[in-house]
Amino acid sequence: MQIPFKQHRGYDPLGDCGKGKCPICARNNAIFKVKNTIQKEEFASDAVAPFVGRFGYPNINVGILAPPEQTEDAWLFDAPKYWSAENYEIPRIVDFRSSLLNSRYTINIKKRIKLLELSQDIAMSSKPVDVDIQLFEKPKFRLNLDSYMAPTGPNAKLKKASITENPKIHTKVYKVFEDTDLKAQQAVNYLYENKFDENFLSKLLSVGTLGVKKDRKLVPTRWSITATDDIIGKKLINEIKDFNEINSYHSFFENYLGNYYLILMFPEVWSYELFETYVPQNWNFSRELKFTTDYENNFGRKDYASNTVGGYYTVRLAISEKLKELKRQSSVLALRFITDEYTMPLGVWVTREATRKAMSSTPIEFSSKELLLEYARKLIKRKFNYNVDFVLNKSNLLKNIKQQTKLEKFI
Repeated sequence: MQIPFKQHRGYDPLGDCGKGKCPICARNNAIFKVKNTIQKEEFASDAVAPFVGRFGYPNINVGILAPPEQTEDAWLFDAPKYWSAENYEIPRIVDFRSSLLNSRYTINIKKRIKLLELSQDIAMSSKPVDVDIQLFEKPKFRLNLDSYMAPTGPNAKLKKASITENPKIHTKVYKVFEDTDLKAQQAVNYLYENKFDENFLSKLLSVGTLGVKKDRKLVPTRWSITATDDIIGKKLINEIKDFNEINSYHSFFENYLGNYYLILMFPEVWSYELFETYVPQNWNFSRELKFTTDYENNFGRKDYASNTVGGYYTVRLAISEKLKELKRQSSVLALRFITDEYTMPLGVWVTREATRKAMSSTPIEFSSKELLLEYARKLIKRKFNYNVDFVLNKSNLLKNIKQQTKLEKFI
């Protein structure tokens, strides 16, 4: 669900500044910190990631994301898993991301030039890479927000760039880069199983370092993020389908940055459904809220989850990781409640990490479906004053479970 921050938040910047979560203050602080350091066309820095745009496809912008000056903690500028583990709040994340200068050049998705080789080295490196950057003009401050990707700061057209140290490329990463007969899906899963996280893998995929040689091409960053989550998720789901069903009904609940996830697990074969809704403060319990939803049965999906988009795949990944850990399969109903605490979009990594926090929480077990759903009703009413039956009554997953139960009794 994509909810424009300016359209629905209704934030009072003066009233919320004291809480340290005001998005307007975060942006203004970022401008203050960055504006004096971007008043030049040449600088040395630590490149933390490539960025591949989508506008103009197949002739697109490829950028090098780097702070305007060198810093020992440059890796923190692109570390979603660490931000979540340390419970970083929105202003601190905005502070990191708004400082990243996007030095861009235009290229066809199939073309190979020296600047692209440099971008690939940056993507493959396990640590930020020292670079010298020359721009055609002084960059202007801009905070670019996106529901798919973490924010970025100023941008400017790149004139010249060079790496001033050897990139730290892991041998396993170099192995899949050199193997031009290995499919991209196989490369992603191989590296994921060797503890490379999805943020790193999506960067590799975006700059054309993975896959069969003739198929390698640039992939816009927002597409590569979803592709990575989908590739890993499908592999995990195929594995958990060989496990037995969980032996009771489970509920998981947690949040990150105002994104609350209630995960309900049923002792059935794998299926998955996600509902996303925005819940304003002081909501009238008797009124329905708009929501978006997507669903897959045991056979999976044949098309893109166009309603819940990238969040569908991040949540599914986090859930399938937990089921593999448990060595069980389940039908899973995931409910996302977006609150006013989520003051600006930061990318789908938030939904992935919020779900992981939920799946890491201590589950509550129930002996029946009725008890599980009654718990869900009471929890959501207490937390958000919302009647969750508006959602439950529209659930394809619950409808199918009910029909399956009737069939079993008939047999």
